Amino acid sequence: MERKKSSGLRETITTVVYAVLIAVVVRTAAYEPFNIPSGSMKPTLLVGDYLFVSKFSYGYSRYSLPFSLPLIPGRIFFTEPDVERGDVAVFKLPTDNKTDYIKRIVGLPGDRIQVVNGILHINGQAVKRERVDDFIVRDAFGNTRRIPRFIETLPNGRSHAILEENGDLGPSDNTEVYTVPAGHYFAMGDNRDNSLDSRFIGFVPAENLVGRAEFLFFSVDGDVWKFWKWARSVRFDRMFEGIG
Repeated sequence: MERKKSSGLRETITTVVYAVLIAVVVRTAAYEPFNIPSGSMKPTLLVGDYLFVSKFSYGYSRYSLPFSLPLIPGRIFFTEPDVERGDVAVFKLPTDNKTDYIKRIVGLPGDRIQVVNGILHINGQAVKRERVDDFIVRDAFGNTRRIPRFIETLPNGRSHAILEENGDLGPSDNTEVYTVPAGHYFAMGDNRDNSLDSRFIGFVPAENLVGRAEFLFFSVDGDVWKFWKWARSVRFDRMFEGIG
């Protein structure tokens, strides 16, 4: 009887160990879940969005590993064409190499990036920007606020929505020319007047890239743990939506 119990315990422990190892491998090599804590990527990503990031899109670095273990020198299985303008990427904040940030890649190595009167310029050319319907924000009391929304089209033809909450004359709407060095990228938030991005934190080293944001798997307007409110707080229309 004791032998059977001991054998059953070993099998249970073995199963748990295998499950943990599989989860670690998947999280390290394939997909990792992230959630959005701020509004810097509105309207593309909202606070309370939960998404999967593909770890294999940009190859692997130490930041692909749990706890950023220094087991991978530089970046492996990676080439510069893996990163495209318009990608929504997760990366480690260059100033501390610990904090996860998510922004849109707008500048590639060698690009000259500048913002002039709120309009993004790449290599001296203004990026096409088209005014569309306002983005509506509702607070907890039901009050609404309208934010000007535009569709921005990058030189490679990829389009996405951006917000200009404070117009085109804010402190970050006119910048110097940033020349992106080799092995680095320029990232910006879609919520242009409310984003701590490469205009402030500097260029993103290729080594700091964690992965490309692929699709949402859950979204909730409020505390995710208050499941009894999910009937009203879950954004069902955003679930399993691709990120572009």
